Amino acid sequence: MAILSDYTEDQENNNSPSSLSFNAVLDPSKPLEFIESAFNFVSQNSDMFKTGSVEKKIASLVKNIKERIMKEEAAKKEQEKKEKEEKENKKLTPNKANGLDMEDHSWGQNLQEVTVTIPVPQGTKSRDVLYDVKTNYLKVGLKGQAPIVDGLLFEAVKPSDSYWSLEDQKVISVLLTKCDKTNWWKSLLKGGPEIDTQKAEPEPSKLSDLDMETRSTVEKMMFDQRQKQLGLPTSQEIENQDMLKKFMAQNPNFNFGNSKMM
Repeated sequence: MAILSDYTEDQENNNSPSSLSFNAVLDPSKPLEFIESAFNFVSQNSDMFKTGSVEKKIASLVKNIKERIMKEEAAKKEQEKKEKEEKENKKLTPNKANGLDMEDHSWGQNLQEVTVTIPVPQGTKSRDVLYDVKTNYLKVGLKGQAPIVDGLLFEAVKPSDSYWSLEDQKVISVLLTKCDKTNWWKSLLKGGPEIDTQKAEPEPSKLSDLDMETRSTVEKMMFDQRQKQLGLPTSQEIENQDMLKKFMAQNPNFNFGNSKMM
């Protein structure tokens, strides 16, 4: 509710005609009450509402304010779009293993597993290796030294189905089994550099080795990826179009004037 204080004349440091102060509190849920209070104040203390052009002036003011708001909203959306594009552009192209090569390790993935490869000094023994894996956490390195990989995993894994090995006494290899076998990881660890998963490529030669559910998911992802690159509708959008066409055929008298086919 708008609250008005008594207005006062202020002539102490002003030689111009007396001016009146207007104080009010705006209740955002009742903006019209605030405007009405302001108009009442003006009508009581000026001849503005006695002129014939007052409606046009107010309408022009409202129009200008609406145009300003629309411009601000358009500028905000453009900025958000720009920031989104910049974020997308910062995503890195995945390596051949659909992961990323880092300074002191590399990682790769398929839909079932994530692999981590860490070079270590020649002659490293198994007893020197530091390894700790939990559902959402991984630490790997050499005992007595700062961990090489240490942080929260991008997504959950199955610790009981994950393991490490030491190859030729110079490379630590870690295999992590994903809990969710339908998504590509954008990063090995949360907060780490992200890859562009749209560029991840499952090996076609291995599709036949997948179970039916996983294979169906992979093929759908590959189809949707190609469709997006060509600017064509994805499988979900095609399904929505077919459903709408079927509904239209079954309901010929329905008004589809405001309907959109997604």
